[in-house]
Amino acid sequence: MSSVEADFDRLALLDEEGWTANNHYHNALLKHVPPDCENALEIGCGTGAFARDLARLCKRVVALDLSSEMIRIARARSAQLANLEYQLADAMTSNLPPSHFDFVCSIATLHHLKQRKLLLKMRDALKPGGVLVVLDLVQSESLFERMLDAVALGMSASLRLIHNGRLQPPAEVRKAWEKHGKHDSYSTVTQMRALADEILPASTVKRCLFWRYTLVYRKS
Repeated sequence: MSSVEADFDRLALLDEEGWTANNHYHNALLKHVPPDCENALEIGCGTGAFARDLARLCKRVVALDLSSEMIRIARARSAQLANLEYQLADAMTSNLPPSHFDFVCSIATLHHLKQRKLLLKMRDALKPGGVLVVLDLVQSESLFERMLDAVALGMSASLRLIHNGRLQPPAEVRKAWEKHGKHDSYSTVTQMRALADEILPASTVKRCLFWRYTLVYRKS
């Protein structure tokens, strides 16, 4: 985890708050926030873009990240939100309060960690009726998914040009992500569905366009 922490400390300094394949799905994820949400938790909050969205819908939001630079920048960008608390913490060793949160989410973080253990911790932290949402990167395994990957290349470049004014990230950002990618390994949709069926009954796992999947679970 020390190499992952160092990677994200470096990436935090390069964050420009533009369009990304992650924040493309923020609005879709927010639709799963329960009405009158009291307490929400985000694991792997980065510079806090999604946590700030949550803070506008929930009474209180706690957001965790392993990277001190990510947390520093997140706090600086969120000073106006008194109901949003950032914590520098490793989710795998943090003691999450049981049956406490109405909404628990993780964006592009699960693949860095022990997935089964973290999903169980997230599930146990939910109140009955609470919702768990994951957006994470995926390994393509079928011809259809590889076709989606090809389509995504063109669409991501177009959206980046529209929103960020460039077809691809700056060279320094690409280099940092390339270095970080050497530490990554991704599950397939089939693997995540099997895991979700085992420990998160009645959950749904769906493949998304931009090299990602969503997992949604409501605790009975």
